[in-house]
Amino acid sequence: MALRFLVVEGNTRGAREAHRAAYGQMLSESYAHVIHDIERDAVCDIAFPTDEGANLPDRAGLESYDGIVLTGSHLNIYDRTPEVLRQIDLMRAVYASGTPSFGSCWGLQVAAVAADGDVQKNPLGREVGFARRLRRTEEGQGHPMLEGRPEVYDAPAIHLDMVTALPEDATVVATNPVSAVQAAEIRRDGGVFWGVQYHPEFSLSELAAILRQRTELMVREGFCRTPEEVIAYADELTVLATDPTRFDLAWRHGVDAEVLDSARRTREIRNFIEYRVKTEKSGRGRA
Repeated sequence: MALRFLVVEGNTRGAREAHRAAYGQMLSESYAHVIHDIERDAVCDIAFPTDEGANLPDRAGLESYDGIVLTGSHLNIYDRTPEVLRQIDLMRAVYASGTPSFGSCWGLQVAAVAADGDVQKNPLGREVGFARRLRRTEEGQGHPMLEGRPEVYDAPAIHLDMVTALPEDATVVATNPVSAVQAAEIRRDGGVFWGVQYHPEFSLSELAAILRQRTELMVREGFCRTPEEVIAYADELTVLATDPTRFDLAWRHGVDAEVLDSARRTREIRNFIEYRVKTEKSGRGRA
């Protein structure tokens, strides 16, 4: 029987449409595409909790899924707007459902706050392009979320906020000099969440599209001196996405197979499906 996933889009309608215009897909659609690449027969539904009146699944509906995935978002969770609060409430229901869950960036932040952790702006500033020198913590040694990852690795990333206070039952499995919590397992109300602050689901072409959308921000925050530099950087990432054998560009941007090889880049999502979704499905007697 095919695995059933719920992909929870973190963006508001305007941001979803902007991402689709820039990349051709919403964040949730591209995330579903990654899941389909890993598990060809998977069925992916998409939820939009930022939309007022959205038809969101109740606990029984959440229990009917084999896995739930939370995307990134342009929102800041400490703003506590209705669009944010609906997502926190949904994540609390996800925990209570016991359905295995996974999230990237915003997804990790929502899961942390829903379990009484905290998220604030990173005093070191934005981590953009790639999260560098990610490394396993002592607790992360042997953790199945990071199976197949080397001791130190890089991954696509773009975020300003970070988890600043961990929930009571949480384990940090990866960290780096920019954000102490780069990958974590959180347990709450019988549910288990795996999440990362970076974006294993991002191809280099999707990352490039996001950077082009943020050209003004990239210049304002000093990552590039001119808009032309931002576009040139994004264009090189796009070329590298279509031709990962371009050693010159890989060297210039300091990336290796952990980023260039799609199977290795998406390792955490693959491990989530293998070790949480399939295992839990079997345990529930649904295999």
